[in-house]
Amino acid sequence: MFKQGLYPIVKKTASAKGIFDITVLCPEIAELAEPGQFAQLLAEGFFLRRPISICGIDKAAGTIRMVFEVRGSGTEKLAELNVGENIDIIAPLGHGFTKIDGKAVCVGGGIGTPPILGIASLYGRDATVVSGFRNAAAVILQEDFKAAGCETVLCTDDGSAGIHGFVTTALEQHLLSNKTDIIYACGPTPMLKAIAAMAKKFGVRCEVSLEQRMACGVGACLGCACRTLQSDTKAPVEVYKHVCKDGPVFDAREVIFDG
Repeated sequence: MFKQGLYPIVKKTASAKGIFDITVLCPEIAELAEPGQFAQLLAEGFFLRRPISICGIDKAAGTIRMVFEVRGSGTEKLAELNVGENIDIIAPLGHGFTKIDGKAVCVGGGIGTPPILGIASLYGRDATVVSGFRNAAAVILQEDFKAAGCETVLCTDDGSAGIHGFVTTALEQHLLSNKTDIIYACGPTPMLKAIAAMAKKFGVRCEVSLEQRMACGVGACLGCACRTLQSDTKAPVEVYKHVCKDGPVFDAREVIFDG
């Protein structure tokens, strides 16, 4: 179930260069939303909506939070909106993360970090967040993870902040010495592929949030198809699913990352 309407922006900040953080007052959407879902935002003058992950949900305040990067003229137009102005939203959309009892590791790569804040916050002290960025100037949300009680491990490609290296290296080191019941990940496809393989190696459940170009956001246009394995048959069968409706969160064992 999702809602559509014009909702006011109640807070806006610039998290890093080209990255904006907005909070929108939309009680009916906040009430329905779960970590891992996304919204479709309409920029003035554009026909197609832009899919933006839901970063935070405050059901009591009736707000959702979205952090997005300017990647083209559409998101640039969205970034021009200010507090007090309305934004056209369809949300919540898609299938989100599954919360379980136990210890979690949440892995975010770049702008794939915002979607994992919601699920990490549900675990609090039972979550370790491993996030990676190009450099110190691109780092976002570290204080938010700490405020939620999570342990944080920061990695940068150039070593200008945190650990010099990739999130996969930090994740493997964590898995070698810590009990982990589930891994959540969102980021570039090569990163997700490596994490899925690592989860399989260590025998840890893993959910990945996929990024895919999409138009409708509700499974009608079929433009965001991805290859998966249907494992509930005698022999695994390859089937196409849609990131907007069946995802964006999938069991990592189902996703075919090659090809």
